[in-house]
Amino acid sequence: MPAPTHDSRVTERRNPRTVDIDLASPLAIVDLINAEDQGVAAAVASQREPIAESIALIEAAFRSGRRLLYVGAGTSGRLGVLDASECPPTFGTDPAMVVGIIAGGDRALRNPIEGAEDDPEAGAAVMDAHAVRAGDVVCGIAASGTTPFVRGALTRARELGARTLLIACTEPPASMRAVADICMLPVVGPEALTGSTRLKAGTATKLVCNMLTTGAMVRIGKSYGNLMVDLRATNVKLQDRAERIVMEVTELPREAARTLLARADGRVKLALVMHALHIDAESARRRLEEGQGVVRRVVPNAPPPVV
Repeated sequence: MPAPTHDSRVTERRNPRTVDIDLASPLAIVDLINAEDQGVAAAVASQREPIAESIALIEAAFRSGRRLLYVGAGTSGRLGVLDASECPPTFGTDPAMVVGIIAGGDRALRNPIEGAEDDPEAGAAVMDAHAVRAGDVVCGIAASGTTPFVRGALTRARELGARTLLIACTEPPASMRAVADICMLPVVGPEALTGSTRLKAGTATKLVCNMLTTGAMVRIGKSYGNLMVDLRATNVKLQDRAERIVMEVTELPREAARTLLARADGRVKLALVMHALHIDAESARRRLEEGQGVVRRVVPNAPPPVV
């Protein structure tokens, strides 16, 4: 009788609650997976302090003109690229401000690149290729906590003077902990399908990434209350959203809000300061610079209450 195999990584263990999933009806499969998902938010909440510390590091990087770079392989890499890709349309940022890097390059977003995650030298090389330096924050994403590509990237990032973060869904080995300034470890337990970390681990990772970029962007002034005011009206949907935000805050009719936005070069935040302080666009830019980009430091009143 063969000896049982044990893997120290929680993400690779079998889940005793789903051993009969292959016999389950569609509805039973839904219930099994949903039951597993119930613990994801709690696992993320257990990491509230390291996540908050990471937000502070990222905020400092942004304020000094530096970047956040996500690096991962497979699902983990795709989630980092996804979060980075959402920042320009959501927050009006330069695409270079938050960068997503996946082992195997952009082709790996749609096609598995066998062996890419196993090469620590490639991870190190991609840090050089992206000119990582002091002031940057590099966030490694490795659901299993062991991905060599990510370890190589974090090791090199540290050598270059960057601050390093790790998101993993299991306790990482000492070699990985040693190259991360902060570890965020939402341990969600074994997956419904053994080793399929696109499930609970992927969901937990997405929640953490949401917090990192949203938290840092809010801290540097990308919101006014809970309104996304640093978007730029670059398509029909965003134009409508921009106009509605200006209308809600200023109580102007749509046509007047549209005119104000035009004077503000389509920038909602600028338009709100111009209206509140009765100043032109250039004066509003200067006031926002003095307030480090935070509208509430320039316009102390809160947005109108939610009705």
